[in-house]
Amino acid sequence: MEGAQFQRVTDIEVDVVQPEGNGFALSGQGSDRGEYRLDVHFDMPLDARTRAVLGGLLAQSELTLWQRAKAPAPARRRRAHRTARRRITAD
Repeated sequence: MEGAQFQRVTDIEVDVVQPEGNGFALSGQGSDRGEYRLDVHFDMPLDARTRAVLGGLLAQSELTLWQRAKAPAPARRRRAHRTARRRITAD
């Protein structure tokens, strides 16, 4: 991701952490007043103690959501203004 430019979308204060499967669902309101949800999944089983500790840590967290900056649109070629062509016919 070298050279990639990112723009901050919003900062999210986590309000709710719900255990789901092998992870958690984090929900909260962003600084843009939008409602967000982030699902976090782990590729390993979590025991009850680990799940409790992670849930507590995540409940006290804030997230920053970033988005890759959009590349500027290519410049369009301007066409020269042309007058409408007239058809002239001889009698």
